[in-house]
Amino acid sequence: MKKVLIVVAILLTSVCCKAQETITFPFQGGDAIFTRFFKDSLVVSPEIVQKRATGTVIIKFTANYKGTVTKMIIYYTDDYILTIPIIEALKKSNHKWIIPDEEQVHDFIITFSINYNPPANPDAKLARQVADYYANRKPILSNNQVPIDDATLLPTVVVNYDLQ
Repeated sequence: MKKVLIVVAILLTSVCCKAQETITFPFQGGDAIFTRFFKDSLVVSPEIVQKRATGTVIIKFTANYKGTVTKMIIYYTDDYILTIPIIEALKKSNHKWIIPDEEQVHDFIITFSINYNPPANPDAKLARQVADYYANRKPILSNNQVPIDDATLLPTVVVNYDLQ
């Protein structure tokens, strides 16, 4: 009888314990659609191309149960001009987010990496433009702690643009 109770207890314990809960990707269509959506929706502005701007942007945003983006917070950006097309792309993603059933709102953290495709033969003028941009950029930093209690870290979206 003791052996049966021990086996039952072990089985119940193993059923209740999960090493890792499997969740669906929080964007309608999955990971591949997520990446394609942001590569298609994110339009690099002429100002970014002209300044040869590159860098990283980290944004935390909240989506409600309808999949609508309700607020955005910039945690870090190498320059403000990089955030403008990202915010516009996030606005276009309304009604595409999937949050857990038991929640009314959910936080997501997303990182964007914006770079230019280098020309086959870079010249001194390009090097000067890149150095000027880097010297004059104005980063935005989060001075407070970043609360990430129930936030989902999304894959980095890499955006490359061509120089004209």
